[in-house]
Amino acid sequence: MSKKDLSERDICTKFITPALVQAGWDVQKQILEEVFFTDGKIYVRGKLTARGERKRADYILYYQDNPIAIIEAKDNKHSIRSGIQQALGYAIILDIPCVFSSNGDGFLFHDRTVNNEDIETELSNDEFPTPEVLWDKYKKYKGIVNTEGEKIALQKYFYDGSGRKPRYYQQNAINRTVEAIANGQNRILLVMATGTGKTYTAFQIIYRLWKSKNKKRILFLADRTALIDQTRKGDFKHFKDKMTVIKKKVLEGNNGKEELISNKKRGIDTSDKAYEIFLGLYQGLTNNEPGIEDAYKDFSPDFFDLIIIDECHRGSANENSSWREILTYFKNATHIGLTATPRETQETSNTEYFGDPVYTYSLKQGIDDGFLAPYKVIRVALNVDSEGYRPQQGKTDKEGNLIEDRIYNRRDFDKKLVIDERTDVVAQKVTEYLKGLDRFAKTIIFCVDIDHAERMRNAIAIHNADLVSENYKYVMQITGDNDEGKRELDNFINPEEIYPVIATTSELMTTGVDAQTCKVIVLDTNINSMTKFKQIVGRGTRINEEFGKLYFTILDFRNATDNFADPTFDGDPLRVKPITDDVDLITIIDEEYDDSTPILDVVSGEEIIIERPQVRNPGNDQNTVLERRGKQYINGIDVSILVSRELYFDSNGKPITISLQDHTKGIIKGKYASLDDFLLTWNQADRKEAIIKELQEQGILVEALYEAVDKDVDLFDLICHVAYDQKPLTRQERADNVKKRNYFTKYEANARKILETLLDKYADEGVENIESIEVLRVKPFDDFGSTIEIVNGIFGGKNSYMEAVKELETELYRKV
Repeated sequence: MSKKDLSERDICTKFITPALVQAGWDVQKQILEEVFFTDGKIYVRGKLTARGERKRADYILYYQDNPIAIIEAKDNKHSIRSGIQQALGYAIILDIPCVFSSNGDGFLFHDRTVNNEDIETELSNDEFPTPEVLWDKYKKYKGIVNTEGEKIALQKYFYDGSGRKPRYYQQNAINRTVEAIANGQNRILLVMATGTGKTYTAFQIIYRLWKSKNKKRILFLADRTALIDQTRKGDFKHFKDKMTVIKKKVLEGNNGKEELISNKKRGIDTSDKAYEIFLGLYQGLTNNEPGIEDAYKDFSPDFFDLIIIDECHRGSANENSSWREILTYFKNATHIGLTATPRETQETSNTEYFGDPVYTYSLKQGIDDGFLAPYKVIRVALNVDSEGYRPQQGKTDKEGNLIEDRIYNRRDFDKKLVIDERTDVVAQKVTEYLKGLDRFAKTIIFCVDIDHAERMRNAIAIHNADLVSENYKYVMQITGDNDEGKRELDNFINPEEIYPVIATTSELMTTGVDAQTCKVIVLDTNINSMTKFKQIVGRGTRINEEFGKLYFTILDFRNATDNFADPTFDGDPLRVKPITDDVDLITIIDEEYDDSTPILDVVSGEEIIIERPQVRNPGNDQNTVLERRGKQYINGIDVSILVSRELYFDSNGKPITISLQDHTKGIIKGKYASLDDFLLTWNQADRKEAIIKELQEQGILVEALYEAVDKDVDLFDLICHVAYDQKPLTRQERADNVKKRNYFTKYEANARKILETLLDKYADEGVENIESIEVLRVKPFDDFGSTIEIVNGIFGGKNSYMEAVKELETELYRKV
């Protein structure tokens, strides 16, 4: 067999791997072959899901735990250079500097550390670089210039024996962070979408810096007890007795006397070296009570070498907050901010403090890679929301108070004016959707405030009385003021627990809720903050394949999903805070809250109403306080659904604003300029399914297009009809045309029957279902014998069988 006849795998085994071994690479420790580094994007087809192709590198070469080179292999029918573009694309994703392409004759080396004529060179199989040579190039690429930096970079990850290791983007984030610290950077920002493992990433960063002795005492800061508990019991448990939780200083009564209980009295000696990893709540380190010193001052300013700030878009983003005081006090430590949603407003800026992110992994990237769940969006328009509601003359509320005569809209409802019928219609629609999907699909309904969440719970219970009578926890109000509801939060997010199924909330569940199996998010609240919107969407992005959670649905009653069209939704954060200390307006409340928005008091764990603070008007020296009008409750209003429709998104995750037909036409004509171009590709393809998958990956929404066109055709005819204005034939018409041509007469009886059965299967299910040999395992094909008996006994071998199937496809799509 000549070299040209060898498969790609044979080329790897016979030529590429031996060249690596000859250059000093260790097959067991430094070479990984056929490395899948994504899970494959999830495509939703009705209620069904399918995975796209996973990205795979033929070779990744490692120096310790650092990926330093990538090789794309091709068979010898290709040139030595043919894999370089694919390899470069992967190298950028994986943050790898040294890129190779090979067909077994040698290597094309693309060196991303240079920008001169040496950027691409051809090497023979005997000239492949040694591990030390490529490690030096990696250090140059990463800017590692000293021995201490190299020591940190060479520190291994933590492995617990379970086989778990960082995903590629976690590895990028970890390496970028430790390398930045090695290079002397002390303020670092990591942006990673909700559900992508920020805490695990933080653990590995801490572990590598701690084990390399670069950072000896480390503080992990969060703003909720639940986040500290999750961290302590989760990834951080491997720190064992080297870890402790800092408690808040409190006054405790003892025999009629109050005594200040400090961390030292609790057994945390701040001068003792027994503990090296500290977990702390912001609220546990600060006190707002007179006479009680802040707990963080138990420690000297130089006590911590490293501070990790989880959810740093919250309190620590504001330079005037008491939380920022903690970071200022420990200013000599390295500070790493973690967030899915960096905050950039006129008043608050993460990048002002931390600088630009050293690494960003977005929601879109997570969905494209198949690590995060995609979403469907259904917009529901109510008549009173779209048209507005104006009370008839003399209309009073339930207490007999006159309703002000003006037009009310969705921004007023449930905040200033409560319409019972509106709440009922929303609950009815949610119930209707769940009955069509799964009545036990975990669902979060985000409401305007606690009062709204309470009323929504009641309305959902009424429309689901049969299930509520079986278990009242079918729907629960989970808000800061409801102790029973808060106790059920862990059960709601536990995949093993059935109840609660539906949670009504306002602010409590917007962040820090790891709802792996949440399949439906209902938006019945006005969302003015992009940060808050992204946090809410993040409640549904986790995947749990064991429990069938591969995508989620957003039911939007308030047009909140307009935020998807905003460039800042999944783009890089842009700093908008002016670089100046001169402000004309004193702003105390965060931009996402208005005068009557309930927020979570993270100290007490309760949701409270924050009144708008006194605001100094630049044109008036007198302070004025904005008064908030109380809610009014009314009923007897005609509320109905005007329209309920699904939003569709393009391959960039942006809503499609033109018709699906025009959107599809643009994609197809961008790839195939003419009908003849498309037909040529289609007819020459070994498997039509490959073309279908490619078009879907480019953004063609097949299922939605079928619904819009409303024709019983396969994708071939759908494309020809939509893109090239061809008259479509149904699958049955195409099958009948083949039968009329007496095409099967050249086959013997059993072969003819099998092909006729394949034709019937095509008419029922489409071309994808006849291209796989696996179809012969199911009825009625198994009546003819086993797959081997059919392929070898009736068709004379696999090649002959596949050729017969291809000829059948040619007949199906033949121009008449």
